[in-house]
Amino acid sequence: MKATGNRYLLFTVFVSGMVVLGIEISAQRLVGNVFGSSNLVWANIIGLMLLYLAAGYFIGGRWADRSPNLRTFYTILAVGAFLAGVTPLIAQPVLRFAAVAMGSVNLALLGGSFVGTLLLFAAPVTLLGCASPFAVRLAVTDAASAGSASGRIYAVSTMGSLLGTFLPVLVLVPMLGTRGTFLTLSGVLLLVALIGLWRADPRRGALALALPVVLAMATWLSPATTLRPIEALYPGAQLVPGSERESSYNFIQVAQAGDTRWLFLNDSLIYHSIYNPNGLRTGGTFDLFLVAPFFNAAPVTENDVRSLALVGLAAGTVSKQYTAVYGPIPIDGIEIDPAVVEVGRRYFDMNEPNLNVIVGDGRWELEQLEGGYSVIGVDAYRPPYIPWQLTTREFFAIVHERLADDGVLVINVGRTPGDRSLVEALVGTLGAVFPSVYVVDVPNTGFNSMVYATKQVTDPANLAANLGALPGDAHPLLRAALGDAVANLKPTPTSATVFTDDWAPVEQYADAIVLGYFLNGDTSDLGR
Repeated sequence: MKATGNRYLLFTVFVSGMVVLGIEISAQRLVGNVFGSSNLVWANIIGLMLLYLAAGYFIGGRWADRSPNLRTFYTILAVGAFLAGVTPLIAQPVLRFAAVAMGSVNLALLGGSFVGTLLLFAAPVTLLGCASPFAVRLAVTDAASAGSASGRIYAVSTMGSLLGTFLPVLVLVPMLGTRGTFLTLSGVLLLVALIGLWRADPRRGALALALPVVLAMATWLSPATTLRPIEALYPGAQLVPGSERESSYNFIQVAQAGDTRWLFLNDSLIYHSIYNPNGLRTGGTFDLFLVAPFFNAAPVTENDVRSLALVGLAAGTVSKQYTAVYGPIPIDGIEIDPAVVEVGRRYFDMNEPNLNVIVGDGRWELEQLEGGYSVIGVDAYRPPYIPWQLTTREFFAIVHERLADDGVLVINVGRTPGDRSLVEALVGTLGAVFPSVYVVDVPNTGFNSMVYATKQVTDPANLAANLGALPGDAHPLLRAALGDAVANLKPTPTSATVFTDDWAPVEQYADAIVLGYFLNGDTSDLGR
């Protein structure tokens, strides 16, 4: 093989490695937008991708021995690149069915959609897996150089994979979306393959020009639409035009019904913020963040709440409520996704002058803050999935240090009506750091509990005593939230479980909750 041909072969291998890893990362975004991003989903995606690649390595090696020429090599890559571009177009209707199935708990359709979507990657990834062994066969000119030739091929392919790991996450998905990312990766490899095929066999190269034409037509005939029709899951609500977008972290949607707006992230089964300019009461999770200080001994007054830190600001529902009830107290709101912050400011009026927005990882950013907070709220979860690093004894020790002497921690925890194991585990972990821990079930839903931990030794009777001691001119939102908390206060469970930075099997708990519920439950009220 000529030196120039060998250089182009190496370049092709580099691009192929980049595209394979790019597809794997983007596959998680494609599937995760509906099915979530738990370890279980990741394991299925990675496992099947490795299976497809193993098949490609095996097939590619045998294919190369039978037809060791550049024409066959570039034909395989051209077809594989074409199929990679078609995959999200074919997957879109399947995922739309899956989104509806997720809302109605049609387990058969849900499972079939998950398997079907992943099977769509079998052909393109297997074909792309043929690239490296085929390239090794073409690059080896004699047995004495086989080792160095194969090492060079796999090194270049791995460097391409390294680029493919970061390029979709940091650049392509935020700029172009998941569908656009697939089409871009497909187009780049298709171009490289067509150039190589043209150089190896101009006649076949000319015929292969039909592939990008067909891909372009298929893209045009399959316009991008929302994977999850909000109106199907939340009757009466409609997607706010222009609000749907993908960021490095989330698939973001804003829905509206009347004057009320909701922020949906990823699977759309739950909303992460709610806003109505005519009233701040939600009757659910957000209101109960307000009652955290009232687990201290009565009488607690609104003036006793001096500052707040929120890990998981979202679009600012809780910060807006705290400002309305307790006045313009300093609020540090930590949100990892800058796109969510932008959406909060644009669609949810998250513009309180006392709100200091911090974009970054919740645990790290909280540890950098000076502390002295009256309340620290944690709502960075995607119920029932919780970032494990926000559930451990070490994390709660950081929270303890950042609280004032009369400070209180409040956490939103996902559960189901029949499975409170995650709530109990967090109670056990908090009990290893805080002297008093309490659980309040969120009214009108069986899917959330609020867990409170006080820095002082306190008594559950304090909550009712503080409700009785409220002055007549207390904010009506606070009075209503305290009433809900008193009515739904549960006995604190006993638990010997303590999550640590070394051992925190949070997703095992969450997977069991989800699986058990989907087999037995109805998610029609999930997240409301």
